Amino acid sequence: MNGMKTAVLMALMMGLFLFVGQMLAGESGLLMAFFLSLVMNVGMYWFSDKIVLMGYRAREVSDADAPRLVTLVRRLSTQAGLPMPRVYVIPTKNPNAFATGRDPQHAAVAVTEGLLSMLNDEELEGVMAHELAHVRNRDILISTIVATMAGTITLIARMAMFTSLFGGRDRDGHSNPVGEILLLILAPIAAMLIQFAVSRSREFLADEGGAQISGRPHGLAGALRKLHEASERIPLDGAKPNTAHLFIVNPLSAGGMMKLFSTHPPVEERIARLEQMAGRLSSS
Repeated sequence: MNGMKTAVLMALMMGLFLFVGQMLAGESGLLMAFFLSLVMNVGMYWFSDKIVLMGYRAREVSDADAPRLVTLVRRLSTQAGLPMPRVYVIPTKNPNAFATGRDPQHAAVAVTEGLLSMLNDEELEGVMAHELAHVRNRDILISTIVATMAGTITLIARMAMFTSLFGGRDRDGHSNPVGEILLLILAPIAAMLIQFAVSRSREFLADEGGAQISGRPHGLAGALRKLHEASERIPLDGAKPNTAHLFIVNPLSAGGMMKLFSTHPPVEERIARLEQMAGRLSSS
């Protein structure tokens, strides 16, 4: 169901993309904005792993540095049918983790020192299986595609706003300036909401995939409960909105209406789904 939801959301994004481009910029403006956005996002796709790892001061570790972590990742990678990713540790007390890399052959997983000290072996296994599920599902590629379309919609809207402010567009007698202004404002918001909804859907898929890789949904459920509670007490130094979607739990707080703009689904719902999955596995 979550895979179908992702496909529907991406189709909505493409429809919004084509509609906004045609309404505001025409074919030439649409193509130019798409090209510029594509160049920016392809660059991020190829180099985002290096950028994000450097930004959080992550250091690569080996068996000698972190035998518990590296041995676990190697075993889970074999169970998932994936190449062994590079393994990193981030020097912060905030408990969190993420996966990055453009494909399974160039993947990296990173965990914080706080996560390593807080979780037991079963919980750590659940977290690392979740991150490997992201790698197996090629979520970096999916998020890049969605970000490209969302970025293009925003860019088209800004171009159209700039052009209209300086009188560069010819209006016909049937144009609706108020409607166009509303479209300029609402289209980027709609694109962002769809982008975040795709991210939340991929988190559910990674939870399910991680539970299948490890075979123990309760481990991931217990880890999510601990990480969510601790993240509210211990902030992640240098956490940025543009990388929040990478982490297993949102490093940025969001409540009320802001949940619509969250890159992660509610932790309570994720835990409930995992516990249901554990119940099905135990009864089978």
